[in-house]
Amino acid sequence: MSTATHTEHGAEKLCAKGAELYERALREGHVRSEDAAETPCLLAFGLLRPATDGPGRLEPVSPVAALHRLLRGIEDRISRERHREEQLTAMFEPLMRVDTRHTGIVDNSAIAFLSGSEQINEAITAAVADASRELLCIQPHVRYHHQQNRHVALDRDQAVLDRGVRIRTLYQHTLRHAPMVLARYEQLKGDTEARTLDEITDRLIVVDGEVAFISGDKAGSTALAVRQPALVGYFATFFDRLWRLATPMYPDAVQPPTIHGITPRQRAIAALLTEGHTDTAIADRLGMNVRTARVHIAKLAATLGSESRAQLGYLIGRSGILEREPKLRP
Repeated sequence: MSTATHTEHGAEKLCAKGAELYERALREGHVRSEDAAETPCLLAFGLLRPATDGPGRLEPVSPVAALHRLLRGIEDRISRERHREEQLTAMFEPLMRVDTRHTGIVDNSAIAFLSGSEQINEAITAAVADASRELLCIQPHVRYHHQQNRHVALDRDQAVLDRGVRIRTLYQHTLRHAPMVLARYEQLKGDTEARTLDEITDRLIVVDGEVAFISGDKAGSTALAVRQPALVGYFATFFDRLWRLATPMYPDAVQPPTIHGITPRQRAIAALLTEGHTDTAIADRLGMNVRTARVHIAKLAATLGSESRAQLGYLIGRSGILEREPKLRP
Protein backbone atom coordinates (compact mmCIF):
# COMPACT_ATOMS: atom_id res chain seq x y z
CA MET A 1 0.00 0.00 0.00
CA SER A 2 1.38 3.43 -0.92
CA THR A 3 2.67 6.05 1.50
CA ALA A 4 0.09 8.50 0.19
CA THR A 5 -2.75 6.20 1.24
CA HIS A 6 -1.58 6.13 4.84
CA THR A 7 -0.69 9.79 5.23
CA GLU A 8 -3.92 11.17 3.78
CA HIS A 9 -5.98 10.14 6.82
CA GLY A 10 -5.77 11.93 10.14
CA ALA A 11 -4.64 10.52 13.46
CA GLU A 12 -8.28 10.31 14.55
CA LYS A 13 -8.89 7.83 11.69
CA LEU A 14 -5.82 5.66 12.06
CA CYS A 15 -5.78 2.91 9.42
CA ALA A 16 -6.43 -0.65 10.59
CA LYS A 17 -2.91 -1.86 9.81
CA GLY A 18 -1.36 1.12 11.60
CA ALA A 19 -3.56 0.67 14.67
CA GLU A 20 -2.67 -3.03 14.85
CA LEU A 21 1.08 -2.36 14.63
CA TYR A 22 0.90 0.46 17.21
CA GLU A 23 -0.92 -1.85 19.64
CA ARG A 24 1.77 -4.52 19.14
CA ALA A 25 4.49 -1.94 19.77
CA LEU A 26 2.79 -0.89 23.02
CA ARG A 27 2.56 -4.52 24.19
CA GLU A 28 6.09 -5.58 23.17
CA GLY A 29 7.92 -2.29 23.69
CA HIS A 30 9.20 -2.06 20.10
CA VAL A 31 8.76 -3.22 16.50
CA ARG A 32 11.20 -3.61 13.65
CA SER A 33 11.61 -0.71 11.23
CA GLU A 34 10.73 -2.95 8.31
CA ASP A 35 7.44 -3.85 10.02
CA ALA A 36 6.40 -0.20 9.80
CA ALA A 37 7.36 0.20 6.14
CA GLU A 38 3.74 -0.10 5.05
CA THR A 39 2.40 2.17 7.80
CA PRO A 40 4.37 5.45 7.56
CA CYS A 41 1.40 7.16 9.20
CA LEU A 42 2.66 5.98 12.59
CA LEU A 43 5.88 7.95 12.18
CA ALA A 44 4.06 10.90 10.59
CA PHE A 45 1.73 11.20 13.59
CA GLY A 46 4.55 10.67 16.07
CA LEU A 47 3.17 7.38 17.42
CA LEU A 48 6.47 5.55 16.76
CA ARG A 49 10.02 6.87 16.99
CA PRO A 50 13.51 5.38 16.47
CA ALA A 51 14.59 3.33 19.47
CA THR A 52 17.63 4.50 21.44
CA ASP A 53 18.85 1.01 22.23
CA GLY A 54 19.62 -0.14 18.72
CA PRO A 55 19.21 0.59 15.00
CA GLY A 56 16.41 -0.95 12.99
CA ARG A 57 13.94 -0.73 15.83
CA LEU A 58 11.06 1.61 16.58
CA GLU A 59 9.57 2.21 20.01
CA PRO A 60 6.05 3.45 20.74
CA VAL A 61 5.31 6.88 22.12
CA SER A 62 3.00 6.81 25.13
CA PRO A 63 -0.67 7.19 24.03
CA VAL A 64 -1.11 9.88 26.70
CA ALA A 65 1.87 11.87 25.41
CA ALA A 66 0.83 11.40 21.77
CA LEU A 67 -2.73 12.52 22.49
CA HIS A 68 -1.54 15.56 24.43
CA ARG A 69 0.76 16.62 21.58
CA LEU A 70 -1.94 16.18 18.92
CA LEU A 71 -4.51 18.13 20.97
CA ARG A 72 -1.99 20.89 21.57
CA GLY A 73 -1.50 21.14 17.81
CA ILE A 74 -5.26 21.55 17.33
CA GLU A 75 -5.39 24.25 20.02
CA ASP A 76 -2.53 26.10 18.34
CA ARG A 77 -4.34 26.06 14.99
CA ILE A 78 -7.56 27.31 16.61
CA SER A 79 -5.63 30.09 18.31
CA ARG A 80 -4.06 31.17 15.01
CA GLU A 81 -7.46 31.19 13.27
CA ARG A 82 -9.00 33.26 16.07
CA HIS A 83 -6.16 35.76 15.79
CA ARG A 84 -6.69 35.93 12.04
CA GLU A 85 -10.43 36.46 12.60
CA GLU A 86 -9.69 39.38 14.93
CA GLN A 87 -7.31 40.92 12.38
CA LEU A 88 -9.86 40.65 9.53
CA THR A 89 -12.63 42.08 11.68
CA ALA A 90 -10.49 45.00 12.74
CA MET A 91 -9.49 45.72 9.14
CA PHE A 92 -12.99 45.55 7.64
CA GLU A 93 -14.95 47.21 10.47
CA PRO A 94 -14.18 50.82 9.41
CA LEU A 95 -14.65 49.90 5.74
CA MET A 96 -18.18 48.61 6.39
CA ARG A 97 -19.15 52.08 7.67
CA VAL A 98 -18.32 53.65 4.30
CA ASP A 99 -21.27 54.64 2.07
CA THR A 100 -21.44 51.87 -0.57
CA ARG A 101 -24.33 53.14 -2.71
CA HIS A 102 -22.02 53.79 -5.68
CA THR A 103 -19.76 50.76 -5.48
CA GLY A 104 -21.86 48.27 -7.47
CA ILE A 105 -21.94 45.69 -4.70
CA VAL A 106 -22.80 42.15 -5.80
CA ASP A 107 -25.98 40.95 -4.15
CA ASN A 108 -25.33 37.97 -1.89
CA SER A 109 -28.57 36.44 -3.22
CA ALA A 110 -27.21 36.21 -6.80
CA ILE A 111 -26.91 32.45 -6.23
CA ALA A 112 -28.93 30.86 -3.43
CA PHE A 113 -28.72 27.24 -2.31
CA LEU A 114 -32.05 25.47 -1.76
CA SER A 115 -32.37 22.18 0.10
CA GLY A 116 -35.39 19.89 0.24
CA SER A 117 -38.49 19.77 -1.94
CA GLU A 118 -40.45 22.09 0.35
CA GLN A 119 -37.88 24.89 0.22
CA ILE A 120 -37.36 24.41 -3.53
CA ASN A 121 -41.11 24.53 -4.28
CA GLU A 122 -41.59 27.60 -2.08
CA ALA A 123 -38.81 29.47 -3.91
CA ILE A 124 -40.14 28.52 -7.35
CA THR A 125 -43.71 29.42 -6.37
CA ALA A 126 -42.59 32.84 -5.10
CA ALA A 127 -40.65 33.57 -8.31
CA VAL A 128 -43.44 32.33 -10.58
CA ALA A 129 -45.98 34.45 -8.69
CA ASP A 130 -44.13 37.55 -9.95
CA ALA A 131 -43.82 36.32 -13.57
CA SER A 132 -45.20 38.71 -16.18
CA ARG A 133 -43.80 37.50 -19.51
CA GLU A 134 -42.58 33.91 -19.93
CA LEU A 135 -41.54 30.71 -18.16
CA LEU A 136 -38.99 28.41 -19.78
CA CYS A 137 -38.87 24.85 -18.40
CA ILE A 138 -36.76 21.76 -19.05
CA GLN A 139 -38.24 18.65 -17.46
CA PRO A 140 -36.02 15.56 -17.95
CA HIS A 141 -38.57 13.40 -16.15
CA VAL A 142 -41.98 13.79 -14.57
CA ARG A 143 -41.92 12.39 -11.07
CA TYR A 144 -44.21 13.57 -8.28
CA HIS A 145 -43.63 11.86 -4.96
CA HIS A 146 -47.02 13.08 -3.73
CA GLN A 147 -50.31 13.74 -5.51
CA GLN A 148 -50.43 17.06 -3.68
CA ASN A 149 -47.18 18.22 -5.34
CA ARG A 150 -48.69 17.55 -8.79
CA HIS A 151 -51.73 19.69 -7.99
CA VAL A 152 -49.54 22.46 -6.55
CA ALA A 153 -47.50 22.63 -9.79
CA LEU A 154 -50.63 22.51 -11.95
CA ASP A 155 -52.41 25.26 -9.98
CA ARG A 156 -49.27 27.38 -9.99
CA ASP A 157 -48.88 27.13 -13.76
CA GLN A 158 -52.56 27.78 -14.45
CA ALA A 159 -52.42 30.94 -12.35
CA VAL A 160 -49.49 32.11 -14.45
CA LEU A 161 -51.30 31.38 -17.71
CA ASP A 162 -54.37 33.25 -16.44
CA ARG A 163 -52.19 36.38 -16.18
CA GLY A 164 -51.21 36.07 -19.84
CA VAL A 165 -47.76 34.62 -19.21
CA ARG A 166 -46.39 32.17 -21.81
CA ILE A 167 -44.99 28.77 -20.77
CA ARG A 168 -42.64 26.72 -22.95
CA THR A 169 -41.53 23.28 -21.77
CA LEU A 170 -39.02 20.76 -23.12
CA TYR A 171 -39.33 17.03 -22.40
CA GLN A 172 -37.60 13.91 -23.66
CA HIS A 173 -39.18 11.97 -26.52
CA THR A 174 -39.92 9.14 -24.09
CA LEU A 175 -42.52 11.36 -22.38
CA ARG A 176 -44.49 12.26 -25.53
CA HIS A 177 -47.19 9.75 -24.63
CA ALA A 178 -46.80 9.68 -20.83
CA PRO A 179 -50.30 9.79 -19.24
CA MET A 180 -49.23 12.27 -16.56
CA VAL A 181 -47.83 14.68 -19.15
CA LEU A 182 -50.85 14.37 -21.44
CA ALA A 183 -53.21 14.90 -18.51
CA ARG A 184 -51.35 18.08 -17.62
CA TYR A 185 -51.96 19.64 -21.02
CA GLU A 186 -55.58 18.51 -21.06
CA GLN A 187 -56.15 20.60 -17.93
CA LEU A 188 -54.02 23.69 -18.62
CA LYS A 189 -55.67 26.55 -20.47
CA GLY A 190 -53.62 29.35 -21.99
CA ASP A 191 -50.47 30.09 -23.97
CA THR A 192 -48.46 26.96 -23.28
CA GLU A 193 -46.31 24.90 -25.65
CA ALA A 194 -44.30 21.71 -25.29
CA ARG A 195 -41.62 20.11 -27.44
CA THR A 196 -39.42 17.03 -27.08
CA LEU A 197 -35.84 15.93 -27.77
CA ASP A 198 -33.97 12.64 -27.51
CA GLU A 199 -31.69 14.07 -24.83
CA ILE A 200 -32.07 17.12 -22.63
CA THR A 201 -30.29 18.59 -19.64
CA ASP A 202 -31.19 18.38 -15.97
CA ARG A 203 -34.17 20.38 -14.76
CA LEU A 204 -34.16 24.10 -15.58
CA ILE A 205 -36.73 26.85 -14.98
CA VAL A 206 -36.19 30.42 -16.17
CA VAL A 207 -38.66 33.09 -15.02
CA ASP A 208 -38.92 36.27 -17.12
CA GLY A 209 -35.21 36.09 -17.91
CA GLU A 210 -34.52 37.28 -14.37
CA VAL A 211 -34.17 34.19 -12.21
CA ALA A 212 -33.25 30.60 -13.07
CA PHE A 213 -33.58 27.43 -11.03
CA ILE A 214 -31.22 24.54 -11.75
CA SER A 215 -30.76 21.15 -10.10
CA GLY A 216 -28.15 20.89 -7.40
CA ASP A 217 -27.84 17.10 -7.60
CA LYS A 218 -29.07 14.11 -9.60
CA ALA A 219 -31.63 13.16 -6.95
CA GLY A 220 -33.32 16.56 -7.18
CA SER A 221 -33.11 17.11 -3.41
CA THR A 222 -31.20 20.39 -3.81
CA ALA A 223 -31.34 23.29 -6.25
CA LEU A 224 -29.75 26.66 -7.01
CA ALA A 225 -31.71 29.86 -7.53
CA VAL A 226 -29.62 32.01 -9.87
CA ARG A 227 -30.22 35.75 -10.29
CA GLN A 228 -26.90 36.73 -11.84
CA PRO A 229 -27.95 38.39 -15.15
CA ALA A 230 -25.16 36.92 -17.29
CA LEU A 231 -25.88 33.37 -16.10
CA VAL A 232 -29.65 33.71 -16.44
CA GLY A 233 -29.19 35.09 -19.96
CA TYR A 234 -26.95 32.15 -20.81
CA PHE A 235 -29.58 29.65 -19.60
CA ALA A 236 -32.33 31.39 -21.62
CA THR A 237 -30.21 31.38 -24.80
CA PHE A 238 -29.32 27.73 -24.26
CA PHE A 239 -33.02 26.89 -23.88
CA ASP A 240 -33.91 28.70 -27.11
CA ARG A 241 -31.32 26.74 -29.06
CA LEU A 242 -32.67 23.44 -27.76
CA TRP A 243 -36.21 24.63 -28.49
CA ARG A 244 -35.44 25.21 -32.17
CA LEU A 245 -34.08 21.64 -32.44
CA ALA A 246 -37.02 20.04 -30.62
CA THR A 247 -40.10 18.32 -32.06
CA PRO A 248 -43.48 19.99 -31.34
CA MET A 249 -45.67 18.01 -28.97
CA TYR A 250 -48.38 20.44 -27.81
CA PRO A 251 -50.64 22.07 -28.91
CA ASP A 252 -49.83 20.86 -32.44
CA ALA A 253 -48.07 17.51 -32.28
CA VAL A 254 -45.59 16.63 -35.02
CA GLN A 255 -44.69 12.99 -35.55
CA PRO A 256 -40.95 12.45 -36.17
CA PRO A 257 -40.64 10.40 -39.39
CA THR A 258 -38.90 7.07 -39.83
CA ILE A 259 -35.93 6.58 -42.19
CA HIS A 260 -35.93 3.23 -44.01
CA GLY A 261 -37.81 1.64 -41.14
CA ILE A 262 -35.57 3.22 -38.46
CA THR A 263 -37.56 5.27 -35.94
CA PRO A 264 -36.16 8.50 -34.45
CA ARG A 265 -35.72 6.77 -31.10
CA GLN A 266 -33.77 3.92 -32.71
CA ARG A 267 -31.72 6.50 -34.59
CA ALA A 268 -30.82 8.18 -31.30
CA ILE A 269 -29.86 4.79 -29.84
CA ALA A 270 -27.77 4.06 -32.93
CA ALA A 271 -25.83 7.28 -32.44
CA LEU A 272 -25.02 6.35 -28.83
CA LEU A 273 -24.11 2.79 -29.82
CA THR A 274 -21.51 4.06 -32.27
CA GLU A 275 -20.03 6.15 -29.45
CA GLY A 276 -19.48 2.96 -27.45
CA HIS A 277 -22.07 3.49 -24.70
CA THR A 278 -23.46 0.56 -22.73
CA ASP A 279 -27.15 -0.34 -22.69
CA THR A 280 -27.47 1.17 -19.21
CA ALA A 281 -25.86 4.46 -20.25
CA ILE A 282 -28.05 4.66 -23.36
CA ALA A 283 -31.21 4.08 -21.32
CA ASP A 284 -30.20 6.72 -18.79
CA ARG A 285 -29.44 9.36 -21.40
CA LEU A 286 -32.65 8.76 -23.34
CA GLY A 287 -34.91 8.54 -20.30
CA MET A 288 -36.00 4.92 -20.61
CA ASN A 289 -35.42 1.71 -18.69
CA VAL A 290 -32.73 -0.73 -19.77
CA ARG A 291 -35.24 -3.35 -20.91
CA THR A 292 -36.90 -0.89 -23.31
CA ALA A 293 -33.51 0.22 -24.62
CA ARG A 294 -32.57 -3.40 -25.35
CA VAL A 295 -35.86 -3.97 -27.18
CA HIS A 296 -35.10 -1.00 -29.46
CA ILE A 297 -31.52 -2.23 -29.98
CA ALA A 298 -32.86 -5.65 -30.98
CA LYS A 299 -35.32 -4.07 -33.44
CA LEU A 300 -32.54 -1.91 -34.86
CA ALA A 301 -30.32 -4.96 -35.30
CA ALA A 302 -33.14 -6.86 -37.01
CA THR A 303 -33.86 -3.97 -39.38
CA LEU A 304 -30.20 -3.66 -40.37
CA GLY A 305 -29.62 -7.43 -40.48
CA SER A 306 -27.04 -7.50 -37.71
CA GLU A 307 -26.12 -10.68 -35.88
CA SER A 308 -23.72 -9.21 -33.29
CA ARG A 309 -23.01 -6.01 -31.38
CA ALA A 310 -19.82 -5.38 -33.32
CA GLN A 311 -21.54 -5.95 -36.65
CA LEU A 312 -24.37 -3.63 -35.60
CA GLY A 313 -21.97 -0.72 -35.17
CA TYR A 314 -20.50 -1.39 -38.60
CA LEU A 315 -23.92 -1.62 -40.25
CA ILE A 316 -25.09 1.59 -38.59
CA GLY A 317 -22.11 3.43 -40.02
CA ARG A 318 -22.58 1.91 -43.48
CA SER A 319 -26.34 2.58 -43.57
CA GLY A 320 -25.87 6.35 -43.40
CA ILE A 321 -28.88 6.78 -41.10
CA LEU A 322 -26.87 9.06 -38.80
CA GLU A 323 -25.97 11.37 -41.67
CA ARG A 324 -29.58 12.19 -42.53
CA GLU A 325 -31.54 14.84 -40.66
CA PRO A 326 -35.20 13.82 -40.91
CA LYS A 327 -37.73 16.49 -41.78
CA LEU A 328 -40.65 16.76 -39.43
CA ARG A 329 -44.13 16.19 -40.73
CA PRO A 330 -47.47 17.08 -39.11
